[in-house]
Amino acid sequence: MASQEQLSAIKRAKVLMVGAGGIGCELLKTLALSGFQDIHIIDMDTIEVSNLNRQFLFRQSHVGQSKAKVARDAVLRFRPNISITPYHANVKESRFNVDFFKEFDVVLNGLDNLDARRHVNRLCLAADIPLVESGTTGFLGQVTVHLKGKTECYECQPKPAPKTYPVCTITSTPSKFVHCIVWAKDLLFAKLFGDKNQENDLNVRSSDTANSSEHSEDVFECRKDEDIERYGRRIYDHVFGHNIEVALSNEETWKNRNKPRPIYSKDVLPEKQTKENGNKEKGCAADDVSAMVSLSLKNPQDIWNLVENSRVFLEALRLFFLKREKDIGNLTFDKDDQLAVEFVTAAANIRASSFGIPLHSLFEAKGIAGNIVHAVATTNAIIAGLIVIEAIKVLQKDNNNYRMTYCLEHPSRKLLLMPVEPYEPNRSCYVCSETPVSLEVNTQRSKLRDFVEKIIKAKLGMNFPLIMQGASILYEVGEDLEEDMVAIYAANLEKALSELPSPVTSGSVLTVEDLQQEFSCSINIKHREEFDEEKEPDGMLLSGWVEAPVDKDNNKPIGNDESTSNALPSGETLEGEKDDEIQETSEVVEAFTGKKRKLSEVSEVTAPDPSGPSSINQNKPKKLDIDDEADELIISDDWESLTKKKKL
Repeated sequence: MASQEQLSAIKRAKVLMVGAGGIGCELLKTLALSGFQDIHIIDMDTIEVSNLNRQFLFRQSHVGQSKAKVARDAVLRFRPNISITPYHANVKESRFNVDFFKEFDVVLNGLDNLDARRHVNRLCLAADIPLVESGTTGFLGQVTVHLKGKTECYECQPKPAPKTYPVCTITSTPSKFVHCIVWAKDLLFAKLFGDKNQENDLNVRSSDTANSSEHSEDVFECRKDEDIERYGRRIYDHVFGHNIEVALSNEETWKNRNKPRPIYSKDVLPEKQTKENGNKEKGCAADDVSAMVSLSLKNPQDIWNLVENSRVFLEALRLFFLKREKDIGNLTFDKDDQLAVEFVTAAANIRASSFGIPLHSLFEAKGIAGNIVHAVATTNAIIAGLIVIEAIKVLQKDNNNYRMTYCLEHPSRKLLLMPVEPYEPNRSCYVCSETPVSLEVNTQRSKLRDFVEKIIKAKLGMNFPLIMQGASILYEVGEDLEEDMVAIYAANLEKALSELPSPVTSGSVLTVEDLQQEFSCSINIKHREEFDEEKEPDGMLLSGWVEAPVDKDNNKPIGNDESTSNALPSGETLEGEKDDEIQETSEVVEAFTGKKRKLSEVSEVTAPDPSGPSSINQNKPKKLDIDDEADELIISDDWESLTKKKKL
């Protein structure tokens, strides 16, 4: 039962929710039922069919409508006397600035990408407003509290980058099914159905070693008067046959690898079988076509053989050109596009068959392609309740009782929830402690555009950067800029750093600001001649800003619902199913309770030996089974004795 003091704090509070997805629906309901009177929600997404199994405020009739607005209407039906203000918008829009955030007593985050989370974190720091972060992935969950100057900010600890793979591995030497999925989704699908002018590594592979006139042209273009069945077979033969033979011609590549097998359509499907495809299109609407329906393949959890995959590949391609021709040239892969998933699954399986990689079902392939870990609604509900508990503590300024709480998949001594006291701010954090970062870059070759896109936006998370060297402005973004200045800054983007009006060379110090976030950062420049293309593909190396390591051998996609700064160990972080995802750091959590830890204490603790079992009788930590061997979760049998958290 809430105390009178708690009820008073709740009723006076003005709360901002960012995100109305898996956790957001549960959170809005819990806030309303807990007595909160003034709630604002920002969410740019519309409702999709895949949301309906867990985002319980939405119904089939709401598909295509604003999540924020529908969530508001649903909650007002059982709490009509409270105020809920929805914004169907991107939280990064200029109207949601520091002054806007200052209107609120607490911000509750439920976002689906790292960039937006960093943006909200910086706005909360600038406005000095408490932030409660949260995350779930399957049965795992977490809630963390961030207060300026009192606890670490969202960016005090490193965040894992989405898994990426070298282009040469994807195009030439795949060894895992995820490599085949990336090839089918990001290269083949994009080449056939996406922007024709976009650079695509299939262009290189299709022309750099081809000598015949047939292969010197753009083989991906449908020829005049060429029927779609013949075009489909030609594409099939080129990517699964000809390109594999070209790859095999480089004998050095295959000295220590298993050689792939070229696959041609005539060896898998007779000519007439292709023409029989599509004769069962009964009941397919133009906007809901399916190769599986056409071919009477009913169970998405079945693993198709090579013949079935080949039929699906050709039929899906045929249906794209016959039923969705107007979309071709503008398509991007969407996990909710059934025909796209069928095409990518079939293409990935055929390529996997060529390289001797185990085949996967459409259900599994969709999960990998969409980076999906299927959500558990109960986890969302638990985490939403914990968010509200921490929000009430924040409103009461109950600083001594803030907790980062982790929800475990497997109970330890009948416990599923693990509370841990927050860290103090990281004095090395470039965001909340304004510590300078360093950049190694070839100042004579790298352009300002590379610096802006790869470092300022991708790494430092700024959206509207202002770049200065001393008193000289090198680049600025803003709606109020005069046309001549816009032209000057656009011209600067194409210049090498050393060729700018105020040359950037080794030893230069750049100041970068984002006026919307009210965030600034100093960057120390160091010239470097050469970079390893495989290990340092950006041609630049940023220090003082770090990402958590990812397990190169773990292909399992992680993440479906909301995320926060320090998460439960499990694996790499990938963007989730339009809700939010958990993010990890390579940490060992040893304490549930105790005094607030300082970062200086972290390095003083010695990691337990992970090789042997722990002994309950000796008060040693007991380790939980975790997918990612680089991350471990330590469960203590002596709650009071362990008070520190450390990194491996």
